[in-house]
Amino acid sequence: MRAVGIDLGERRIGVAISDATRTLARPLKTLNVSGANEAVDRVAAEVTQLASEDDSVSTIVVGLPARLDGSPNEQTSRVIAFVAALKTKVSVPIVTVDERLSSVEAESRIAVTSKDWRERKKKLDAAAAAVIL
Repeated sequence: MRAVGIDLGERRIGVAISDATRTLARPLKTLNVSGANEAVDRVAAEVTQLASEDDSVSTIVVGLPARLDGSPNEQTSRVIAFVAALKTKVSVPIVTVDERLSSVEAESRIAVTSKDWRERKKKLDAAAAAVIL
């Protein structure tokens, strides 16, 4: 059973998927969205498509932003609202995990293979989702 990782941003959503053993995660794609409703619909459609493939999806893991001290930040409530809306659209269990510094780690991983910052930026959200997963 695979897990899907989600790095929710205001304009871009990173999507990653685990292997069947849920040991390894790989960036899958970045979804460009224009609002909260579109974000929920696009992620629900993506999860539905992945679940219909050979290996089913057993869990959705959404990164929950927080300040470095662990307290909620201005994005925390937006992600909580997204998770609540997504739960109404998919039957797959959804969990949240601390995503502090996931983008920093993803950036350092991408920088090893891609020197062009434009190329790294295109891959960053999906790579952050893999770190979250």
